[in-house]
Amino acid sequence: MRTWTWKQIWEWMALCIFFFLLWNTIDAQIRYTVPEERSLGSVVGNIAKDLGLRIAEISDRKLRIASEAGKQYFSLDLGKGELTVSDRIDRESLCGQSNVCLLPLQLVVEAPLEFFRVEIEIQDINDNSPRFPTQQRTLKIAESTSTGVRFPLESALDPDVGSNSLKYYMLNKDECFSVKVKNLDDGRKVPELVLEKSLDREKQDVHQLLLTATDGGNPAQSGTTQITIIVLDINDNIPVFENALYKITINENSSKDTSLIRLKATDLDEGLNGEVNYYFGEHTSETDSSTFMIDQRTGEIFLKGELDYETTPRYRIDVVAKDRGTPEMEGHCSVEMEVVDVNDNAPEIVLTSLPSPVREDAPNGTVVALISARDLDAGDNGKVTLVVSLGFPFILKPSFSDHYALVTNGILDRETFSEYNIEITASDAGSPSLTTKKIIPVNILDINDNPPSFTDLSYNVYLTENNAPGSILGTISASDPDLGDNAKISYSILDSKAGDMSVSSYVYINAENGSIYSMQSFDYEKVKVFQVQVQAKDQGSPSLNSTTTVHVFILDQNDNSPIVIYPSAGMGSVSNQNIPRSAKAGHLVTKVTAVDADSGHNAWISYKLVEATDASLFSMNLYTGEVRTKRTISDQDDSSHRLLIEIKDNGEPIQSTTVTVGVSLEDGIHEPVLDYRQRAHEPGKKHGEITFYLIIALASISAVSLLTFVILTVKCVRSGRRRTCCCMRRGDPEQHKNRNLHIQLNTDGPIKYVEVLGGDMLSQRQSFKSCLSPMSEFSDLTLIKPSSTMDFKEMVNVIDASLPDSAWTFESQQRCPLREHGSSKHQERGGSNQGQIMGCVGPWAKRSRGAPTPTTTIQGPLAAKRPPSMFPLEAL
Repeated sequence: MRTWTWKQIWEWMALCIFFFLLWNTIDAQIRYTVPEERSLGSVVGNIAKDLGLRIAEISDRKLRIASEAGKQYFSLDLGKGELTVSDRIDRESLCGQSNVCLLPLQLVVEAPLEFFRVEIEIQDINDNSPRFPTQQRTLKIAESTSTGVRFPLESALDPDVGSNSLKYYMLNKDECFSVKVKNLDDGRKVPELVLEKSLDREKQDVHQLLLTATDGGNPAQSGTTQITIIVLDINDNIPVFENALYKITINENSSKDTSLIRLKATDLDEGLNGEVNYYFGEHTSETDSSTFMIDQRTGEIFLKGELDYETTPRYRIDVVAKDRGTPEMEGHCSVEMEVVDVNDNAPEIVLTSLPSPVREDAPNGTVVALISARDLDAGDNGKVTLVVSLGFPFILKPSFSDHYALVTNGILDRETFSEYNIEITASDAGSPSLTTKKIIPVNILDINDNPPSFTDLSYNVYLTENNAPGSILGTISASDPDLGDNAKISYSILDSKAGDMSVSSYVYINAENGSIYSMQSFDYEKVKVFQVQVQAKDQGSPSLNSTTTVHVFILDQNDNSPIVIYPSAGMGSVSNQNIPRSAKAGHLVTKVTAVDADSGHNAWISYKLVEATDASLFSMNLYTGEVRTKRTISDQDDSSHRLLIEIKDNGEPIQSTTVTVGVSLEDGIHEPVLDYRQRAHEPGKKHGEITFYLIIALASISAVSLLTFVILTVKCVRSGRRRTCCCMRRGDPEQHKNRNLHIQLNTDGPIKYVEVLGGDMLSQRQSFKSCLSPMSEFSDLTLIKPSSTMDFKEMVNVIDASLPDSAWTFESQQRCPLREHGSSKHQERGGSNQGQIMGCVGPWAKRSRGAPTPTTTIQGPLAAKRPPSMFPLEAL
C-alpha cells in the first residue's frame, strides 16, 4: 500500500483547488473535440441543445458565428441546430507543434443580445510522415578519428504531435557506425552518428548508410535519408566549442548591428589544421540568415534585421566551426535566442456585434453591443482595460476573457441626443502604456413622450361681419419634438356651444395645417364673440394631445339703417299730431324715436327736419329727435302742417331713413299744466274739491295697480315665458348672455312719447324677463327683451302692434358722440365701463319727467373698445 507524505498531500490539494478555479473560469464556455482532416459537413456537436435553445429560437434570435478574424472552418445548420465542418482542417497549419490546438468560436444571439464562447479542440491524426531536410548528406571523417566520437545528423521533421510524432531512428547495419538519439530540452530528438570502430581508409574509403526515422502512429510512418561517409586521412582533430548550447536574450526593440554573442571553438591541430572559421549551419532558414549574421573569423553574431516578438518569439541557430586542414574538420554548437517582448503594439477594440438601436425608455442594463479587446504583446504588455469616456449614459460590463457588454446606465432622451458617439478607450498595462480609441455610434429610438404644444395659450381672431363663407380666419400651429408618427399632428375642433349653436356650425379647421375657416357669413347683430376649443393630437401610440382657445371677435359694419320706432311706418305714411293753437314757443310737438342695430359710431343717430310746410314754425333737435315750436302759434298759421324728418347714422357709408309727421292745430286743447295753474287761482272752496278728487283718484289707481301686479305675478308663475304677461325674475347664467331693450312711455302734458332705454345684462346680477302685454293709452311702462338672435325689425313690429295709434305719440331720445355731451359726467357716475343707457345710452341723455333710468355694465373683450355713448347692439 502506497504511503502519502504531507508534501504530497499538500500538492494534491493545491492541484484540486487549481482545477476547481479553472472550471469556474470556463463555466460559460462549451468545448468540442474534432479530429483534423474531418470530412466536410461532419457534425461537431448540437450547439442548440448545449446552449439550451429550442430549434425555433435559433432563427428567431438570429444565432450566428461572430468570428474576430480569419478563416471560417465551421458553420451552423439552423434547421437542426448543429455545428458542422465547412472547410478543411489542418491542425499542423493552424497550431504548428503545439500540443493543444484550440479554435475559439464566438456565437451571438439576439433578442435579448447574448454572447457565448465555444472552443473546439483539434485532435491530431497521423497524416504526416517524418521527413529529413535533405535526402542525402556527405560526411568526411578522418581515419584517425577515435571510436565513440559522435557526429550530429539532421533531425527528421514530423508536424504531428503526441504519439504521432517522431519516436526513434534506425540505421542500416554497418560494423563501423551506429546511431544514438539525443533528447534536447525543447523536446527534439537529434540523431547522432557514433563511430563504433576505427576507420581504415585502405580497407574502405566510403561508407553508404541509410538513416530511417519512424513515428509512433498506428500504422507507423517513416522517412529516410542517405548518408555518405568519406574517410579522410590526417588532420585528426576537430574544432571544439566551449559549450554545446548557448542561450541568450534579446530585446525586441534592439537596433541593427547589435552584437549578441561571441562564440569560440578550439582546434588542437597546428597550422592550417588549427585555424577555425565560423559559419551558420547548412540548413539555417532564410529568415534566420536575414535576421542574424556571423563574423567568420571572430565567431561574433550580430543583429542584421528587425525582431518581432509577436511573429517569432525565439530563434535557434546551428553554428559550425571548420578548420582549414586537409581534410577539413568541423565542430558544432547551437545558439538559442529568446526575444524579450516590448510594448510596441497598441490594443485593439473589436466589435463582436453591431450596436443595436435603443429606445429612449430602455431600462438600465439594456445590452447595446458586445465588445472584445486584444493585444498582440505578452505579459503585462498584453493586458487590456476598456473604459467608456465620461458623460455618456453607458457603461462596460465585463463578461469573460477580455469580452465586455456595452449596456445603458442612465436616462436617455432622444429629443436631447438622438445619437451617441460613444468613445471607448483601450489601454494596456505596459510601460509606457499604449491606448486606442474607438467611436461606437448608438442611435436612440423615439417614443411618444411629448404632447403637441401650441405657441400661445390662446389666440384672438378678428373678423368683419358679412364675411364670405369659407374665408380663412387664421392659422394656429403646434409643434411636437418627437419623430415620425409621434410628431404628426392633426387639428380638430372640440364641440361646444356658442349660444344655442354648435361651434362646429360656425367654423371648421384644416386637420393638417391648422387653418381655421368660416362656415357661414356672420352678423354682428346676432353673434359678436365666441370661443373655439382647438385640439392638437399626434399619431403616436398612445397618442397625446393638447388644447388651446381661439377667441373669435366679429367686427361691426354699418349694414343697418336706422329704424323708426315712433312714428312707425306701419301706422301709415303720415303720423298725425294735434297741438293747441295756444301753444307757445318751445312747445313739444312730437318726439321721433329711432334705433340702429349697428354698434359704436355706426349707431350714433342724428335727426334733421329736411322739409316743413312752415319752416319758421317748427324746429328739431339734432340729437334727441324732439320737434318743438319755434314761436307762438298765431291765428294766421295754417291748421295742418307736414314735416319730413330724416334720420341718419354716423357709419361709413351713411345709412338713413325718413319719416313724415302731420301736425294739426286745433282750438280748445289746453295743456293740463295751464289748466291746473288757472284753477289754482280759483276760490279756495274749489281747492278742497280738487284735493278730494285727487285723493280718490290716487287711491283708485293704487288699488288697481296692486291688483294688476298680483294678477301679473300669478300669470308669470304659471305660464313661464309666455308673451301675454309682463313679469320679472332672476335670470340664470345663460340668460345673462342676452341683452335688454326697454321701451318706456312718458307724457309731457297731453303728449305721450316713448323713450328707448338699453342695457347690457352681462354686468347685472339680476336679469329681467319681460313679456309685452297689450298696451292701452293708460300704460305707463312697457319692457321688452328680445333674444340675442331676434330680428330687430320683428322687435319694432311687436312694439308697433302694442302701441295704439290714436292714443298717444312718441318722443325719441338719442344722443350723439361723447365728446359733445358731457363725458366727464359719465366718468363720475358710471366709470369707463358702466353707464346709464337712455335713448342714445349714457348718463348725459335727457330724461323725460318720471322716466325710470335702468343701469347697465358693459363687460367682456369688446367693452373697452366701445365708447359708452353709442347705442349697443347688445341692447337689441
